[in-house]
Amino acid sequence: MDLPPPTPQSVAAPLRITALTKRFGDTLALDDLTLTVPHGACYGLVGPNGSGKSTTMRTVVGLTRADSGTVEVCGVRTDVDIIGVRRAMGVMLDPLQLFDRLSAREFVSTIGELRSLGEEVVAARSAEMFEILEIDDDADRPIASYSHGMRKKTALIAALLHRPRLVMLDEPFEGVDPVSTRTMRTMLDRFRNGGGTVILSTHVMDVVERVCDHIGVIRGGRIVVSGPIDEVRSGRRLEDAFIDAVGAAQERSADRHWLR
Repeated sequence: MDLPPPTPQSVAAPLRITALTKRFGDTLALDDLTLTVPHGACYGLVGPNGSGKSTTMRTVVGLTRADSGTVEVCGVRTDVDIIGVRRAMGVMLDPLQLFDRLSAREFVSTIGELRSLGEEVVAARSAEMFEILEIDDDADRPIASYSHGMRKKTALIAALLHRPRLVMLDEPFEGVDPVSTRTMRTMLDRFRNGGGTVILSTHVMDVVERVCDHIGVIRGGRIVVSGPIDEVRSGRRLEDAFIDAVGAAQERSADRHWLR
């Protein structure tokens, strides 16, 4: 599939976050978080559960308001023009934001209308992506009847439909079979070849190692390691580099006889 290149002009850093802080009551979710995602990258945002990944994603797309700091998407600050920011990006959050009573075709058509795309454009692009992701035979069934993997595919189609400059994906391959995962990865590679940038949040190091070329590790609401994967890995397994970065305790040597 040859996705058309993103139409707006590219910038060196499609996502730039500076000193982002967010509290939920007494909980400090983001602590002066700063990161820059280079143009054309597939950037893996990783961290332990509760580290701030989801809060970061939701803040970038404008669903959560930071207490302080700035987010700039494709040269536009979210606190200045959140509508312009949302026009520049495609999003797939976890849990998925779908309308279960609609079919995939109806859902994608609705997204296209909200994105001010013409009916013919939406029909052509969605038909191609339905076929490639092998849900064309089910595109007129209600989304409520879909498997988890089919729901993920539908959400990805909706995220790519308007040719965004930046796509943000939260656990995009979780619950998706290996064949479909490879097809989805191929679509994202072609999107990047056309000038797009991908950010995916996950806790699975194997996914990051196979898909991403850059990584940012979050711990306690801060980016503790960021850069090209080969530099971060530095000759080690990525999982080992990740564990070192988040400061995970080594397994205690006590004899757990009751587990044997």
